[in-house]
Amino acid sequence: MPENKFLLPTLMLGTFMAAIDSSIVNVSLPVIRQQFGVSLTYAEWVITAYMISFTLFIPLTNWLKKRIGYFRLFTYSVAIFTTGSLLCSLSGSLHALIVSRIIQAVGGGAISPVSLAILSENFPAERRGNAIGWWGIGNVLGPTLGPTLGGFLTHYFGWQSIFYVNLPFGIITIFMCMKYLSFLKLQPVSKPAFDTLGYSWFALFVVAVQLMISFISDYGFPSWQLPTALAVAGFALYKYIRSSNKDNALLDLSVFKSAVFNKAAIVVVIRSLALYGGMFFLPFLLQDLLGYSPVQSALLLLPNALMMLFTRPFAGKLADKGFIRNSSVAGIALVAISFLLFSRINVGTSLIFIIVSMLVRGLGISLLVSPVSTALLNAVRSDQSATATSLNALLQQFGGSIGIAVSGVIHNFIYTIYLKRFNEQFAEHYALRDGFLISALVIATAIIPAMDLPENARLKSSKITGE
Repeated sequence: MPENKFLLPTLMLGTFMAAIDSSIVNVSLPVIRQQFGVSLTYAEWVITAYMISFTLFIPLTNWLKKRIGYFRLFTYSVAIFTTGSLLCSLSGSLHALIVSRIIQAVGGGAISPVSLAILSENFPAERRGNAIGWWGIGNVLGPTLGPTLGGFLTHYFGWQSIFYVNLPFGIITIFMCMKYLSFLKLQPVSKPAFDTLGYSWFALFVVAVQLMISFISDYGFPSWQLPTALAVAGFALYKYIRSSNKDNALLDLSVFKSAVFNKAAIVVVIRSLALYGGMFFLPFLLQDLLGYSPVQSALLLLPNALMMLFTRPFAGKLADKGFIRNSSVAGIALVAISFLLFSRINVGTSLIFIIVSMLVRGLGISLLVSPVSTALLNAVRSDQSATATSLNALLQQFGGSIGIAVSGVIHNFIYTIYLKRFNEQFAEHYALRDGFLISALVIATAIIPAMDLPENARLKSSKITGE
């Protein structure tokens, strides 16, 4: 590939646009519900429909890549996402908004895995970690800043503005694709058959998992709906795996024969469980308990974002130099420490302590994300990169969704127990404290698989031997 200085910025911009929209709607949901005069359960389909459609489209990226190539797939995905955003902002009913969100998700579901696959295949191994570090800034900052930006835009400009904000980003990204990604048009394409049976089992699995998450939120753990959905999800996953042993399978599951890939995948799941779950508690801590406004909360989250902005490239360079295992373990430890620091925050805690906690969290995430992603991609062959990036996105989505749902249930359960002994403020404080402590414990378990991630010498040999 010829030197292309704008390849990475183009991929970063598209990824940031899609990533921020995964969480920006959450804060606006009460306003949307009130305007359309519907129940909370019905209004939640604005989020649920997006999540299901987003997840269902991810495994199609490998098949579409073979049929139309990376250039068209990425450019069309950005265009569909941008069009869906426009339709969302123009929606005059909740039905129209839900349909528009589905259109938006069809484009958004491919942007992250496709951009990471393009990056992986067009950057040499010795520079891949640094590139992933820069690329990951948008992928991580999006969910981090989404709720705060959504609250700010909704408060001052109405809920429609959270979708209008995507339009200039989308148009600029499409222009940059046409100008800087055109070399991808040379990629050969083919017409592989579509794995209808495999995709049907996968779709059933995704729907069952999303229902399981919904049941956790609505009914808690002791309910018949939860084990039923779990059984259906398990059966569908079993049938999907059994049906995937063919040439036209949507995903090449042989990547799981690599021990390095498996260890990295486990870290991704645990990381998503803890990070998304822990992020669930932060708005309650900053706004409900400490009484900060949404704008003040945004400023308090800024050190976390700035730390990631400045340290993600550094973490990527460490990954390129072979510091995979050590960086990952250090990142896990720092994120766990940040959760412990959050658990100590209460009314009257100094701003300095809060800011330091945010800085520790940002540094930990930077050290954790880039090395693990680099290990995961370097553990597979180049022709498996599309599958690897799709699975990475799927595992992150599933882990994050389950983490948020379980965190909500745990918080309500602990809060109810403490409310019997203390007033509302103390009960909220103790529930948040225990929630952060549980998140610290969950992320700490990722040290076990992370200790088996390779350093540079083992990483090169694992790509050859498949260990």
